Amino acid sequence: MSSTEKTNAAGGDKLSMKLLVNSKSQRVLYAEAGKDVVDFLFSLLTLPLGTAKAPQTTLQIFRCIGTYVPNCRSYVTMVSGTTCGSCGARMTTQAQLVGSVGGAGSPAAAAGAAGFVQRIVTYTVMDDLKIAPMSTISGITILNTFGITDIGSLQEKTVQLGYAEGLEMLKASLQSKTVLTDVFLGKKRKASSP
Repeated sequence: MSSTEKTNAAGGDKLSMKLLVNSKSQRVLYAEAGKDVVDFLFSLLTLPLGTAKAPQTTLQIFRCIGTYVPNCRSYVTMVSGTTCGSCGARMTTQAQLVGSVGGAGSPAAAAGAAGFVQRIVTYTVMDDLKIAPMSTISGITILNTFGITDIGSLQEKTVQLGYAEGLEMLKASLQSKTVLTDVFLGKKRKASSP
């Protein structure tokens, strides 16, 4: 079975993803997700950003021109003067937007696909909703990061992700760094707490 499948439930189409849960701490370490889930999450998380700001006639994007740190040029912002996350300099150089996500100039469109990410890759979704391509090494690194020595305490749990769960995740992402745990194990965690 792939990490993400569409299922037809009473509330409409739902997506599924696999959670890796530490049964001792009742915490989600990460989720294994496919393109459909990641596109769904990105669309949820970009919604407030797009609706919170008044529409502009032209989109202005600013970048860092730091020359000492290689990653500087990959940071962009819509607010001139924002501090670069890599070198600490102010981002004031106006950048030109060449294509939009899923638009005609995007890599996904060139490959004949729509959305934010590629279909052929499986993704790791961390508890705080950080998303990265999945690999065996990244899985081992995550286990080491959390200090997991007892592999027997890990459980795989497949969950359904639909509109209601999406809204819960959006709300939790604004209030917590343990979004997947709060949404998919929240009731179970509260019941097992003293």
